[in-house]
Amino acid sequence: MRYDLIIKGGKVVFKDDVQVADIGVKDGKMSAIAEFIEAEADDVVNAAGQFVMPGMIDTHVHICEPGRTEWEGFVTGSKALAAGGTTCYVDMPLNALPATVDRLSLQLKLSSAEGKNYIDYALYGGLVPGNLEKLEELSEEGVVAFKCFMATCGSDLQNDFKNVDDYTLYMGMKKLADLGHVLSIHAENAEITDRLAEDMKMQGKTSAKDYAASRPVFTEVDSVRRALFLARETGCRLHFVHISTAEAVDEIVKAKNNGQDVTLESCPHYFTINSAQFEEIGPVAKCSPPLRNQEEQKRLWQKLMQGQIDMLTSDHSPCPPEMKFSDSDNIFEVWGGISGCQNNVDLMFDEAVLKRRLPVTDFVKMISYNPSRRFHLPDKGEIAISKDADIILLDPNHTYEVQKDDLYYRHRHSPYIGREIGCRVTKTFVRGQLVFDVNEGIIGEPIGKRITYNKKGELATS
Repeated sequence: MRYDLIIKGGKVVFKDDVQVADIGVKDGKMSAIAEFIEAEADDVVNAAGQFVMPGMIDTHVHICEPGRTEWEGFVTGSKALAAGGTTCYVDMPLNALPATVDRLSLQLKLSSAEGKNYIDYALYGGLVPGNLEKLEELSEEGVVAFKCFMATCGSDLQNDFKNVDDYTLYMGMKKLADLGHVLSIHAENAEITDRLAEDMKMQGKTSAKDYAASRPVFTEVDSVRRALFLARETGCRLHFVHISTAEAVDEIVKAKNNGQDVTLESCPHYFTINSAQFEEIGPVAKCSPPLRNQEEQKRLWQKLMQGQIDMLTSDHSPCPPEMKFSDSDNIFEVWGGISGCQNNVDLMFDEAVLKRRLPVTDFVKMISYNPSRRFHLPDKGEIAISKDADIILLDPNHTYEVQKDDLYYRHRHSPYIGREIGCRVTKTFVRGQLVFDVNEGIIGEPIGKRITYNKKGELATS
């Protein structure tokens, strides 16, 4: 057989072990994996000394097109993801205008995405007040999951995303349980965090430290507990996004051990930037939930090392510079989102695998295997015969400093600029096609395809 691509001699990370092996790719799929493949190929890549892993599946990305393309569009966002070792992502239903909360807004999103993505993608649907009767049509249109906010979100603009009230959350869970969908939840107590923030501002307390104090640990834990209780009542499958505290992890793990269908994710910034560093770095490190203190961060690391974090995601939430940088010293007026998706893989591989000795197989489960299973992406997430050849190469000895000019975001700001990282993604393949090379940058034209999940539980790639 003649292959389209052979990747030779790399340390291939399988689901449960690592072996030096060759991978043969044909028609976008991994069609041969062996200690040595002796065959002709259109392209042969020498991966000796590098880890060969399934590409990251980032299930928490905010692409702001249509409506806010000046924040981040599909072209720039998917380039950054590709450069960071992500081969598939799931786009959140908010930050674009209109928000993706019904069939029409979903179709507008799809039209905007067509022909612009360098990697494969899937879409979320939103659960917001007033769209309970729209959930089924979103399911029919192939969204892979749904998202809601228990924290306050959105703006006064028409068709922007809104956080749920308790009735919408309860009835939405009942509906999604019937449809068989996962509901992803941003869990923070809206009433308490909003009032604490107002108190801070009235007292003239507007620093990064004050912002973090306005969203204390218990406000995350409280919302996690309430969501788990409602999910038990309704039978809804849950996924908690960007969990930032060890106590919240404990609550979710306890529920899982008691039989609930629930998973959780956290993000690189919660492991690599603490609240004191937030004060030093400034507005580019503002996010919600906030960055925690050093002791809380240590506890979260313990949960990750114990295997209690199901997934790592970026929560890439970009914005124009004027929303991050202004003459005001009021951190509450700054956009709360981090641009970070280009450094998901290398940053956490360095911190977790190289520095803390997390087994690389556990790392790959968090970035690839677990997301593929939870979000209905069965052709992805694993180095195995017949799977999509979504493959990344990572050099564990390539130390570099994150530079502004190397970022592909529409607006090149990130809390990681100037940070030294002890490894680097060197190549990214999507279905066997090279889309990023560390020396050449982004390769070729956008080839990303949308992945759908229909109401009957059947899967398709369009």
